Amino acid sequence: MYESHFGLQEAPFALTPNTRYFLRAPSHADALELLLVALQHREGFIKVTGEVGTGKTLLCRLLLNELDKSACTAYLPNPNLPPDTLYEAVAEELGVDVTQCDNVHQILKALNQRLIALALEQTPAVLVIDEAQAMPEETIEALRLLTNLETESTRLLQIVLFGQPELDAVLAKDSLRQLRQRITFQTRLQPLGYDSVGQYLRHRLAQAGYNGADIFAPAALKVIWRSSGGIPRLVNILAHKAMLVAWGKGERQVMRKHVLQAVKDTESAQPVSWFRRWL
Repeated sequence: MYESHFGLQEAPFALTPNTRYFLRAPSHADALELLLVALQHREGFIKVTGEVGTGKTLLCRLLLNELDKSACTAYLPNPNLPPDTLYEAVAEELGVDVTQCDNVHQILKALNQRLIALALEQTPAVLVIDEAQAMPEETIEALRLLTNLETESTRLLQIVLFGQPELDAVLAKDSLRQLRQRITFQTRLQPLGYDSVGQYLRHRLAQAGYNGADIFAPAALKVIWRSSGGIPRLVNILAHKAMLVAWGKGERQVMRKHVLQAVKDTESAQPVSWFRRWL
Protein backbone atom coordinates (compact mmCIF):
# COMPACT_ATOMS: atom_id res chain seq x y z
CA MET A 1 0.00 0.00 0.00
CA TYR A 2 1.72 3.14 1.32
CA GLU A 3 5.12 1.58 2.12
CA SER A 4 6.96 2.88 -0.97
CA HIS A 5 5.22 6.26 -0.70
CA PHE A 6 6.73 6.84 2.75
CA GLY A 7 10.04 5.08 2.10
CA LEU A 8 9.28 1.97 4.15
CA GLN A 9 10.42 -1.60 3.57
CA GLU A 10 7.40 -3.18 5.28
CA ALA A 11 4.14 -2.29 7.00
CA PRO A 12 5.06 -0.72 10.38
CA PHE A 13 1.77 -1.07 12.23
CA ALA A 14 0.70 -4.69 11.77
CA LEU A 15 -1.32 -6.07 14.69
CA THR A 16 0.48 -9.41 14.86
CA PRO A 17 2.89 -9.53 17.84
CA ASN A 18 6.43 -9.13 16.51
CA THR A 19 9.17 -8.95 19.14
CA ARG A 20 11.37 -6.92 16.78
CA TYR A 21 8.93 -4.04 17.25
CA PHE A 22 8.96 -4.18 21.04
CA LEU A 23 9.53 -0.75 22.59
CA ARG A 24 11.03 -0.71 26.06
CA ALA A 25 8.55 1.84 27.37
CA PRO A 26 8.76 2.25 31.18
CA SER A 27 5.84 -0.02 32.13
CA HIS A 28 6.74 -2.75 29.66
CA ALA A 29 10.48 -2.64 30.36
CA ASP A 30 9.81 -2.84 34.10
CA ALA A 31 7.47 -5.80 33.59
CA LEU A 32 10.06 -7.72 31.56
CA GLU A 33 12.76 -7.02 34.14
CA LEU A 34 10.48 -8.17 36.96
CA LEU A 35 9.69 -11.40 35.13
CA LEU A 36 13.33 -12.23 34.49
CA VAL A 37 14.40 -11.44 38.06
CA ALA A 38 11.51 -13.39 39.60
CA LEU A 39 12.19 -16.41 37.40
CA GLN A 40 15.89 -16.25 38.26
CA HIS A 41 14.95 -16.51 41.93
CA ARG A 42 12.71 -19.54 41.25
CA GLU A 43 9.49 -17.92 42.45
CA GLY A 44 6.28 -19.93 42.11
CA PHE A 45 3.56 -17.84 40.48
CA ILE A 46 4.08 -14.54 38.66
CA LYS A 47 1.17 -12.54 37.28
CA VAL A 48 1.07 -9.90 34.55
CA THR A 49 -2.24 -8.17 33.80
CA GLY A 50 -3.24 -5.42 31.40
CA GLU A 51 -6.16 -4.12 29.42
CA VAL A 52 -6.91 -5.48 25.97
CA GLY A 53 -4.31 -4.24 23.50
CA THR A 54 -1.63 -3.19 25.99
CA GLY A 55 0.91 -5.69 24.65
CA LYS A 56 0.64 -8.73 26.94
CA THR A 57 1.04 -11.28 24.15
CA LEU A 58 4.04 -9.43 22.71
CA LEU A 59 5.65 -9.34 26.16
CA CYS A 60 4.82 -13.02 26.58
CA ARG A 61 6.61 -13.91 23.35
CA LEU A 62 9.56 -11.71 24.25
CA LEU A 63 9.85 -13.55 27.56
CA LEU A 64 9.78 -16.92 25.80
CA ASN A 65 12.54 -15.74 23.47
CA GLU A 66 14.62 -14.58 26.46
CA LEU A 67 14.18 -17.97 28.16
CA ASP A 68 14.83 -20.02 25.03
CA LYS A 69 18.48 -20.83 25.82
CA SER A 70 18.29 -20.94 29.61
CA ALA A 71 15.07 -22.80 30.45
CA CYS A 72 12.67 -25.50 29.31
CA THR A 73 9.43 -23.68 28.60
CA ALA A 74 5.82 -24.69 28.11
CA TYR A 75 3.48 -22.20 26.43
CA LEU A 76 -0.31 -22.32 26.55
CA PRO A 77 -1.92 -19.54 24.45
CA ASN A 78 -5.47 -20.84 24.92
CA PRO A 79 -5.88 -22.23 28.45
CA ASN A 80 -9.65 -22.69 28.42
CA LEU A 81 -9.17 -26.37 29.20
CA PRO A 82 -10.47 -28.89 31.73
CA PRO A 83 -7.91 -29.92 34.39
CA ASP A 84 -7.02 -33.28 32.82
CA THR A 85 -6.37 -31.67 29.44
CA LEU A 86 -4.27 -29.00 31.12
CA TYR A 87 -2.01 -31.64 32.66
CA GLU A 88 -1.67 -33.37 29.32
CA ALA A 89 -0.89 -30.12 27.48
CA VAL A 90 1.77 -29.06 30.00
CA ALA A 91 3.38 -32.49 29.91
CA GLU A 92 3.52 -32.49 26.10
CA GLU A 93 4.97 -28.98 26.04
CA LEU A 94 7.74 -30.09 28.39
CA GLY A 95 8.65 -33.07 26.26
CA VAL A 96 6.74 -35.89 27.97
CA ASP A 97 5.44 -38.67 25.70
CA VAL A 98 1.87 -38.82 26.98
CA THR A 99 0.96 -41.60 24.52
CA GLN A 100 2.64 -43.96 26.97
CA CYS A 101 0.31 -42.84 29.79
CA ASP A 102 -3.07 -44.50 30.31
CA ASN A 103 -4.55 -42.03 32.80
CA VAL A 104 -4.05 -38.67 34.55
CA HIS A 105 -2.11 -40.26 37.40
CA GLN A 106 0.45 -41.64 34.97
CA ILE A 107 0.68 -38.28 33.17
CA LEU A 108 1.41 -36.48 36.45
CA LYS A 109 3.94 -39.13 37.42
CA ALA A 110 5.73 -38.81 34.07
CA LEU A 111 5.59 -35.02 34.32
CA ASN A 112 7.13 -35.12 37.79
CA GLN A 113 9.92 -37.38 36.55
CA ARG A 114 10.59 -34.98 33.66
CA LEU A 115 10.74 -32.00 36.02
CA ILE A 116 13.13 -33.80 38.36
CA ALA A 117 15.38 -34.65 35.40
CA LEU A 118 15.41 -31.00 34.37
CA ALA A 119 16.25 -29.96 37.93
CA LEU A 120 19.19 -32.37 37.99
CA GLU A 121 20.40 -30.74 34.78
CA GLN A 122 19.95 -27.34 36.49
CA THR A 123 17.49 -26.35 33.77
CA PRO A 124 14.53 -24.31 35.04
CA ALA A 125 11.06 -25.36 33.88
CA VAL A 126 8.71 -22.46 33.18
CA LEU A 127 5.04 -22.63 32.22
CA VAL A 128 3.78 -19.48 30.48
CA ILE A 129 0.02 -19.04 30.12
CA ASP A 130 -1.51 -16.31 27.96
CA GLU A 131 -5.17 -15.23 28.25
CA ALA A 132 -5.21 -16.73 31.74
CA GLN A 133 -8.55 -15.09 32.55
CA ALA A 134 -10.16 -17.70 30.27
CA MET A 135 -9.26 -20.61 32.55
CA PRO A 136 -12.14 -22.30 34.37
CA GLU A 137 -11.91 -22.11 38.15
CA GLU A 138 -11.27 -25.85 38.52
CA THR A 139 -8.42 -25.58 36.02
CA ILE A 140 -6.85 -22.74 37.99
CA GLU A 141 -6.96 -24.93 41.08
CA ALA A 142 -5.36 -27.77 39.10
CA LEU A 143 -2.65 -25.31 38.13
CA ARG A 144 -1.93 -24.66 41.80
CA LEU A 145 -1.49 -28.37 42.40
CA LEU A 146 1.21 -28.45 39.74
CA THR A 147 3.34 -26.17 41.91
CA ASN A 148 3.28 -28.86 44.60
CA LEU A 149 5.76 -30.72 42.40
CA GLU A 150 9.00 -29.86 44.19
CA THR A 151 12.01 -31.32 45.91
CA GLU A 152 13.22 -30.44 49.41
CA SER A 153 15.42 -27.69 48.02
CA THR A 154 13.84 -26.37 44.84
CA ARG A 155 10.56 -25.67 43.11
CA LEU A 156 10.30 -27.80 39.99
CA LEU A 157 7.89 -25.64 37.99
CA GLN A 158 7.44 -21.88 37.78
CA ILE A 159 4.27 -20.43 36.32
CA VAL A 160 3.73 -17.05 34.64
CA LEU A 161 0.15 -15.88 34.11
CA PHE A 162 -0.68 -13.23 31.50
CA GLY A 163 -4.26 -12.02 31.59
CA GLN A 164 -6.78 -9.23 31.31
CA PRO A 165 -7.99 -7.46 34.49
CA GLU A 166 -10.77 -10.03 34.73
CA LEU A 167 -8.09 -12.43 35.96
CA ASP A 168 -7.83 -10.41 39.18
CA ALA A 169 -11.56 -10.80 39.74
CA VAL A 170 -11.33 -14.56 39.25
CA LEU A 171 -8.39 -14.89 41.62
CA ALA A 172 -10.16 -12.76 44.23
CA LYS A 173 -12.59 -15.62 44.89
CA ASP A 174 -12.25 -17.13 48.32
CA SER A 175 -12.05 -20.60 46.81
CA LEU A 176 -8.80 -19.63 45.06
CA ARG A 177 -7.12 -17.98 48.03
CA GLN A 178 -4.44 -20.68 48.21
CA LEU A 179 -3.27 -19.92 44.69
CA ARG A 180 -3.58 -16.17 45.27
CA GLN A 181 -1.21 -16.46 48.23
CA ARG A 182 1.38 -18.16 46.01
CA ILE A 183 1.60 -15.22 43.61
CA THR A 184 4.85 -13.67 44.80
CA PHE A 185 5.35 -11.11 42.02
CA GLN A 186 2.78 -9.24 39.99
CA THR A 187 2.62 -6.22 37.74
CA ARG A 188 0.11 -4.44 35.54
CA LEU A 189 0.93 -3.04 32.11
CA GLN A 190 0.03 0.63 31.79
CA PRO A 191 -0.99 2.52 28.64
CA LEU A 192 1.69 4.58 26.91
CA GLY A 193 2.10 8.22 27.89
CA TYR A 194 2.25 11.02 25.33
CA ASP A 195 6.05 10.94 25.00
CA SER A 196 6.04 7.14 24.80
CA VAL A 197 3.46 7.19 22.01
CA GLY A 198 5.78 9.41 19.99
CA GLN A 199 8.71 7.10 20.70
CA TYR A 200 6.55 4.11 19.84
CA LEU A 201 5.59 5.49 16.42
CA ARG A 202 9.16 6.50 15.57
CA HIS A 203 10.50 3.13 16.75
CA ARG A 204 8.10 1.12 14.62
CA LEU A 205 8.74 3.29 11.57
CA ALA A 206 12.49 2.88 12.04
CA GLN A 207 12.13 -0.89 12.36
CA ALA A 208 10.17 -0.82 9.11
CA GLY A 209 13.06 0.89 7.35
CA TYR A 210 12.22 4.60 7.68
CA ASN A 211 15.05 7.05 8.40
CA GLY A 212 13.66 10.47 7.51
CA ALA A 213 12.01 13.35 9.38
CA ASP A 214 8.98 12.73 11.61
CA ILE A 215 6.08 11.44 9.55
CA PHE A 216 3.50 12.31 12.22
CA ALA A 217 3.03 16.02 12.85
CA PRO A 218 2.83 17.04 16.55
CA ALA A 219 -0.90 17.76 16.34
CA ALA A 220 -1.50 14.39 14.70
CA LEU A 221 0.48 12.69 17.46
CA LYS A 222 -1.65 14.36 20.13
CA VAL A 223 -4.87 13.11 18.55
CA ILE A 224 -3.50 9.57 18.28
CA TRP A 225 -2.48 9.64 21.95
CA ARG A 226 -5.80 11.04 23.16
CA SER A 227 -8.03 8.88 20.99
CA SER A 228 -6.11 5.65 21.66
CA GLY A 229 -5.77 6.24 25.39
CA GLY A 230 -2.18 5.09 24.95
CA ILE A 231 -3.26 1.51 24.13
CA PRO A 232 -0.61 0.19 21.70
CA ARG A 233 -3.08 -1.80 19.59
CA LEU A 234 -5.25 1.28 19.06
CA VAL A 235 -2.16 3.38 18.36
CA ASN A 236 -1.29 0.89 15.60
CA ILE A 237 -4.77 0.98 14.12
CA LEU A 238 -5.03 4.78 14.10
CA ALA A 239 -1.50 5.29 12.78
CA HIS A 240 -2.08 2.77 9.98
CA LYS A 241 -5.38 4.32 8.91
CA ALA A 242 -4.01 7.86 9.12
CA MET A 243 -1.09 6.92 6.88
CA LEU A 244 -3.52 5.40 4.42
CA VAL A 245 -5.46 8.67 4.31
CA ALA A 246 -2.31 10.73 3.80
CA TRP A 247 -1.14 8.33 1.09
CA GLY A 248 -4.52 8.55 -0.66
CA LYS A 249 -4.17 12.34 -0.79
CA GLY A 250 -0.58 12.17 -2.00
CA GLU A 251 0.81 13.80 1.16
CA ARG A 252 4.04 12.71 2.84
CA GLN A 253 3.32 13.85 6.38
CA VAL A 254 0.44 12.67 8.54
CA MET A 255 -1.49 15.68 9.80
CA ARG A 256 -4.22 16.12 12.38
CA LYS A 257 -6.92 16.01 9.67
CA HIS A 258 -5.73 12.57 8.57
CA VAL A 259 -5.87 11.19 12.10
CA LEU A 260 -9.34 12.65 12.63
CA GLN A 261 -10.58 10.64 9.67
CA ALA A 262 -8.95 7.54 11.13
CA VAL A 263 -10.65 8.16 14.48
CA LYS A 264 -14.07 8.47 12.82
CA ASP A 265 -13.48 5.12 11.13
CA THR A 266 -12.41 3.33 14.35
CA GLU A 267 -15.24 2.34 16.66
CA SER A 268 -13.00 1.60 19.64
CA ALA A 269 -11.20 4.95 19.48
CA GLN A 270 -12.16 7.77 21.82
CA PRO A 271 -14.09 10.49 19.89
CA VAL A 272 -12.21 13.77 19.68
CA SER A 273 -15.16 15.95 20.69
CA TRP A 274 -14.33 15.55 24.37
CA PHE A 275 -10.91 17.23 24.21
CA ARG A 276 -9.77 20.62 22.95
CA ARG A 277 -10.39 21.29 19.30
CA TRP A 278 -7.10 23.17 18.90
CA LEU A 279 -5.04 20.00 19.19
